[in-house]
Amino acid sequence: MENHPENEHTKHRKHGRARHDQTDHTQNQFEEHADHAEHQHEEHVSHAREHDAGHEHMDHGTAQQHHEAPAGQEHGHTAHEKHKGHEDHHDHHAMMVEDFKRRFFISLIITIPILALSPMIQTFLGVDWRFPGDSYILFGLSTLLLIIGGKPFITGAGDELKARSPAMMTLIAFAVLVSYIYSTLTIFVLEGHDFFWELATLIVVMLLGHWIEMRSVMGASRALDELVKLMPETAHRLTENGETEDIPVKQLKTGDRVLVKPGEKIPIDGIVYEGLSAVNEAVITGESVPVEKQNGDEVIGGAINGDGILKFAVSRVGDATFLSQVVIMVRRAQASKSHTQRLADVAAKWLFYIAVIAGTVTFAAWIFLGRGLNFAIERAVTVIIIACPHALGLATPLVTAVSTGIGAKKGLLIRNRAAFENARKITAVVFDKTGTLTQGAFGVTDVYEEDISREALLTLAYAVESHSEHPLAQGIVNEGKRLNLLLQDVQNYQTLPGRGLQAQVNGRDIMIISPGSMKTDGIAFDAGKYEALAQQGKTVVFVVEDKRLLGMIALSDIVRESAGEAVAALKEMNVESIMMTGDNRRVADHVGEKLSLKTIFAEVLPHQKASKVDDLRAQGYIVGMAGDGINDAPALAKADLGIAVGAGTDVAIETADVILVKSDPLDVVSILKLSKATYRKMLQNLFWATAYNLIALPLAAGVLYDQGIVISPALGAVLMSLSTIIVAINARTLRID
Repeated sequence: MENHPENEHTKHRKHGRARHDQTDHTQNQFEEHADHAEHQHEEHVSHAREHDAGHEHMDHGTAQQHHEAPAGQEHGHTAHEKHKGHEDHHDHHAMMVEDFKRRFFISLIITIPILALSPMIQTFLGVDWRFPGDSYILFGLSTLLLIIGGKPFITGAGDELKARSPAMMTLIAFAVLVSYIYSTLTIFVLEGHDFFWELATLIVVMLLGHWIEMRSVMGASRALDELVKLMPETAHRLTENGETEDIPVKQLKTGDRVLVKPGEKIPIDGIVYEGLSAVNEAVITGESVPVEKQNGDEVIGGAINGDGILKFAVSRVGDATFLSQVVIMVRRAQASKSHTQRLADVAAKWLFYIAVIAGTVTFAAWIFLGRGLNFAIERAVTVIIIACPHALGLATPLVTAVSTGIGAKKGLLIRNRAAFENARKITAVVFDKTGTLTQGAFGVTDVYEEDISREALLTLAYAVESHSEHPLAQGIVNEGKRLNLLLQDVQNYQTLPGRGLQAQVNGRDIMIISPGSMKTDGIAFDAGKYEALAQQGKTVVFVVEDKRLLGMIALSDIVRESAGEAVAALKEMNVESIMMTGDNRRVADHVGEKLSLKTIFAEVLPHQKASKVDDLRAQGYIVGMAGDGINDAPALAKADLGIAVGAGTDVAIETADVILVKSDPLDVVSILKLSKATYRKMLQNLFWATAYNLIALPLAAGVLYDQGIVISPALGAVLMSLSTIIVAINARTLRID
């Protein structure tokens, strides 16, 4: 609705201006934060880059956390560079998947002759394929396999040990190296049975597990490409002679004059010096109602221009822009956000300690009992190898693959596995209002007609507003379409700057104007009805013919039908729902009342949103944050679980741990349920993957050796195979309500 002064009774207009004063104040605060954060931010980025150098070899669950920072979104970057960073991250992730796939198939091919040449496997099969020199071929193939298939685990173990956090990679590398070194010694130095078959099968199974998990997460990453909304790459710069030239946004300098056409995104921050238009700043400030911009007003890069043309002088570039400051805040939030360990890594860490301690105690005990070096080493090695079960490599990847598939079918894209797995602990979910609990689009809520039928009133408004692209206009147009009203011809359509619209409909002079214009023109209306609607945060427009009121139409951002269901479902799960919005208090309270929300934070700016999340966490809450805008990004990064609505901005999506493709609040409930179900299934799988250790480890150590009971390598292989099969079947039974 061109130049409709939304909610522009006088109080709301002042509120709009106040919001911009507040924005200026916030910008100053941002700049203060930036000075302090700059060095810390660069150190964090430098650290991340150094860490990425060894990322290829890390456990995927750990590595993913580092990659899920918004790569390429360093302050001052253009949208193109940010998107390129996203593509680089995506390409690197794809390369990692292909690398594990290649290593798996090569290792699988090498494993076949290793198994055929292994004496233990031949005994197990009841065949004799031995020939002179076969042990040296077995050694050579195993060495090749260790180099090709074992390299990622060995290098990853180095990273974990440097970080003093042994986990999956350390456990795998320990078992692989022990089996390789001992088996090599049995060929050249010691007498005993080699474990090359164990080395080969362990590497192949672990590579398969990592490949499955990484591929399942990669599927979600591909879907992000369709969700990312780019900031403008170019701007229409005005030359001294008034002509326009399109240049990259990053080349703009302070003081440059820029033209923004109707419907375009504003490319950078500036001050308007010519033009009049309503600008949608919902993704920037959270304000649901477009704000009128005219000479002297500030515009923010990333906001969407309405139907008018604006000319502005660039006021901030690079690091100083509003968007760049938000990105810096996101970086800082992510740097301070504690990274929780995944369940599989916790299990692997304890199995590593158990393997080291049990192996050492077994070796020392048999040496003390005088059984000889060869026997003590063989028992210790057997204990260490059995402590690293093959099924552990598939226990969580198979569940990950199934849960990711279930999530994708329901429109839930999981980006950060660790944060998702810990979502089961969430005790409070903070919802952004505009675009999350509401549709982010206006709809007609109330109609009051005067000496005219409701259908006739809406038909006139529908005809006039059909020529405007304004959000309020679209609300009336959508209502007209919903009611199947006849779209009448319009003549002499024009905008009334700062007032509204006017046109001729079937020869009738119709105006659609604001409350302020009604007062200016001296047209009487029911102030009581109007104030009641305004107190609910609704925007009211008046339909007038020849200075005679025909009726008033109230509009508001429509609350999603599923929002109330989501709040009720979360309450049943003992999870508190909280609304946090940059919108004004009246609108927030109205929405909160409809949804029966007890806690509402209104008129909250980006840096305040992150602080509110901190406050909630300090009170003992484990916080999930659901939002869609740039103003939500710092809070999404700071929360224990960041949930981005799929229709949101690229900054929000890149910051979040989970993306809701359908933009449905009920999907937040689905995420928590899926997390709980996934965790239960992982616990079950880890139990089946390790439970046999309770029996196998003592027997492998030889506690009943004198009674003639000792676990043989063949029996160990059978038990491990059985646990692997159970794990695979159990993973497929994952379901959510």
